[in-house]
Amino acid sequence: MNSPLIELRGIRKRYGGEGDTNAGEPSVEVLHGIDLDIHAGEFVALMGVSGSGKSTLMHILGCLDRASAGTYRFAGQDIASLSADELAWLRREAFGFVFQGYHLIPSLDALHNVQVPAVYAGVSATERETRAAQLLERLGLDERAGHRPHQLSGGQQQRVSIARALMNGGHVILADEPTGALDTQSGKEVMALLRELADAGHTVILITHDPQVAGQARRVVSISDGRIIRDTAPEAESEQAADTVSAAPASPDAGAFMARMAQGVAHGASWLADAGEAVGSAWRALSANRFRTLLTLLGIVIGVASVIALMAVGQGANESLMEKLAAFGNANRVAIAPGTDSRGLRGVITEADAQLLREVPNVSHAMPTIVGPVLLRAGDVDLSLTALAFTGDAMAIYNWEEMAEGIFLDERHERELATVIVLGSMAREKLFGAGEALGQYVLVNNVPFQVIGVLAPTRDGPETDNTVMIPFSTGSRRVFGNPYPWRIQVRLDDLERMRETVAAIDQTLQKAHGLKDFNILDQSKRVQAQREATRQQSLMMALIAGISLVVGGIGVMNIMLMAVKERTREIGIRMATGARQRDIQRQFLTEAVMVSLVGGVAGVAIGLLIGAALIAWGVAVIFSIRAMLLAFGCAAATGLLFGFMPARQAAKLDPVVALAGE
Repeated sequence: MNSPLIELRGIRKRYGGEGDTNAGEPSVEVLHGIDLDIHAGEFVALMGVSGSGKSTLMHILGCLDRASAGTYRFAGQDIASLSADELAWLRREAFGFVFQGYHLIPSLDALHNVQVPAVYAGVSATERETRAAQLLERLGLDERAGHRPHQLSGGQQQRVSIARALMNGGHVILADEPTGALDTQSGKEVMALLRELADAGHTVILITHDPQVAGQARRVVSISDGRIIRDTAPEAESEQAADTVSAAPASPDAGAFMARMAQGVAHGASWLADAGEAVGSAWRALSANRFRTLLTLLGIVIGVASVIALMAVGQGANESLMEKLAAFGNANRVAIAPGTDSRGLRGVITEADAQLLREVPNVSHAMPTIVGPVLLRAGDVDLSLTALAFTGDAMAIYNWEEMAEGIFLDERHERELATVIVLGSMAREKLFGAGEALGQYVLVNNVPFQVIGVLAPTRDGPETDNTVMIPFSTGSRRVFGNPYPWRIQVRLDDLERMRETVAAIDQTLQKAHGLKDFNILDQSKRVQAQREATRQQSLMMALIAGISLVVGGIGVMNIMLMAVKERTREIGIRMATGARQRDIQRQFLTEAVMVSLVGGVAGVAIGLLIGAALIAWGVAVIFSIRAMLLAFGCAAATGLLFGFMPARQAAKLDPVVALAGE
């Protein structure tokens, strides 16, 4: 007689106790030293009542679980020495499982359920689809190939399960209570199929508690309390069983078997095919839960759209500010700003510095300034504008030519900290319309200011006409709360003497401060510095928007963790049909990344729409391709980062525990 295909010696299985995953629970031994040989081509029934240990024995036979003690040899190879990938290959190539609960993947139709083992075997899509269709046709289900499990009867689902078991050859069919959930007629049909498979040379191991079902096998092994109490063939078929075993196909040579296993483990499908299958599976899984997928996408969409919109607004504000600087300034003006000294300490400039600079040759005017946003209120009109706090020298420094109404700021207003205000022409129109403006009161950040003048429209355009002007002394102390100027604006008489005048300004201020803790900006330097400041502001805005991406990523991780819990049984099914740990990890990671990528695309589109709306409302917006690529790349990275832990958790599940999951 040929050597056994399956050889068990002293197999024990214990749950709980030391060394078990359920350590801390009382130790319970389910199998007590099982000795069993099964030859290739046998039709064996393992029969016993519920709790006898027959299902546990089937899990060990199918390499879904490991024995606590004893030796299990398959084709002469000790199973205990195999790695996780080798066990996955063995389940994929040698075994086909038929479960009482069918264990079909709900999100796949019958055709794709049958194909699952071939997917992990690296079979091409065309080849496996052809074979799956042939198997379904052979089992009378060709018209049901496009139906999902919930659209099939119990008998049809079990036949799909048998077709899946045969997809990669099904050399050993492990059928666990295959008729337990079926009506009588469907049960007869399933048993007839199993007998046909046994007659065709498949090794069939049937797990059942029903003596009538077990009696249809050619050999019955009775189990009770984790022990084999009888091993015999039914009397009516004992002679036929003996002939069958004698004529059974030989077990594979151990050396050839190991060589084939090594080749199968080392050479699966190409990475491109694996990636394609992962994407297809991910798309089907996400499509099956559209509403939850949409909610998951929302966090990524908001994050990406925020990054694009805020960076576009920041860039637009930068360019707008550059235009504003150009409108307010001219070539013969320089500015002095606070800087840092050699010790890295931040310096300040003062009104006294402005007074010193007025004494420098070639300086016609030196004026401290503060520029900032304010909220204006006049009657029932609220308006947010930019306020300029400076002295009466502004008319000369900025080349403003005349007043439309009233007077401009002067030294008396500065000296007395007067709460008076001059309006740009556009600001006056917005606040008072056709009404009288002079003498009226305007709340500036809740401080009442009296209107003493309206500036005529300037050549600078809206950037000046849409502002308000207040005395420096009043603005620094009562509006902005900062006594130190933001800049000292200096106008030179002779442009040709710019270099020597800048050197004289530098020397004067260093002498007054005792060190250099300031910066002197001519037009080009000022523009460059402002660009840098605005870039930092844009970066800050992008970082703030990036927080939305992080929140979206956490949402992805949370949803994926829920998906792992909800699809635990699916994971077990995939492992039983030959999926390796990295296959499971790749699938769930692909789902997370796909959610992020779809969210990234939608976020880019929505960000562009938001930008377009802002442009329609008159907001300065400049889109950046780099910002879009950055946001999209961050979305993909978010899916990869936050999807890794759930994917790894799914890959680490124990097949038996996963199959029992809800």
